[in-house]
Amino acid sequence: MDEDSVDALVATAPDGIDFDGLHVGREEDRYTFETPEESHEDLGKDDFRSVATDSPYAANWYFWHATAPQAEPRWAFLRWLEGAESTPVPERYDALSGGRTTEWGELAVTVSLTEDGGRVYDLRHEADVGTAVDDLDTYEDPAAARDIAKHDDRGRYRPLKTAPSLQRGWAFPSLGPAALLEAVHTFYPATVQNWYREREGELDVTHWHETVERQTGIYGVVKTWDRGEGYEHVNWVAEACCDDSQCLKRREWGYDADTDLDVDGGDGEFPCREPCSLVVSAARKWTKLEAEESQTYEFELTPSEKAQVEAIVDAVADGRAADIREADTADGANRYRARFLRAKLFDDDGNLCGVETDD
Repeated sequence: MDEDSVDALVATAPDGIDFDGLHVGREEDRYTFETPEESHEDLGKDDFRSVATDSPYAANWYFWHATAPQAEPRWAFLRWLEGAESTPVPERYDALSGGRTTEWGELAVTVSLTEDGGRVYDLRHEADVGTAVDDLDTYEDPAAARDIAKHDDRGRYRPLKTAPSLQRGWAFPSLGPAALLEAVHTFYPATVQNWYREREGELDVTHWHETVERQTGIYGVVKTWDRGEGYEHVNWVAEACCDDSQCLKRREWGYDADTDLDVDGGDGEFPCREPCSLVVSAARKWTKLEAEESQTYEFELTPSEKAQVEAIVDAVADGRAADIREADTADGANRYRARFLRAKLFDDDGNLCGVETDD
């Protein structure tokens, strides 16, 4: 600990300290300093300062009360990152001396100790853990996360911040605690706050029915999806948009407070407390499409062609189409297989098997 840190401990001793195994007190001009490993009583001021200077417990107290952000959600998140609630200070400091890594969505946060007992944070994509910093684009300003989060590895815009499509190849190798929290919030807005609210039993959930009831204008059409047949529609929406493969949040909202959806909510670390704007926007489009009357179309397909159509839908829905190798013609969604099917079955106007689509 430096002199300022020891001064803060001396100044606080009359009020008593009980934190992470450290117990400090002062009566008149005599001090006590206790940890699970040592106990000192009736210390003079100089001896007290000497004991405190050499103790990781004292440095730990100072970091959490004088350096770390004090807002409860942020404070709790930083302590969660290093396992502070379950790991004693000596064991924790041993782990932090080599860096302790925790994943948050697609982010990886590595916490390490500084020489004065503080903390420094390395933030990067989870897939880049173990990659040398020199091989990554490095940043110091947490605001740079805004540009990184805009596009995926293929340069496509990411409309949903919590989609599992965060680009790789970057690092913030030396952030302080406040800067780390700013960067995490930029990548995944409000996730720390909602994680904390859920942990404290205070997460306020707005369910589907409540969400659509407040929609107006062009989005008011989704109100037509209510109980009965509409309930199944909402299950389809959740299956399409809220699966782990599409969003890293864990869906906590259901149809209403009394009616869960049949679709699994996912396994994400942070909760989703209401249908997001992307879900509502997609539901508006599907509401209009579902209003169409069913028509009967007759096609002649071989069994392998039927299976190929199914494979194409699956590949597009799962985002695998671009990853299928051109030489892999065994895959029904292979580009050449799809082009052959189009050449064989589409007429000059793009109609499948020459059958026109009714208006």
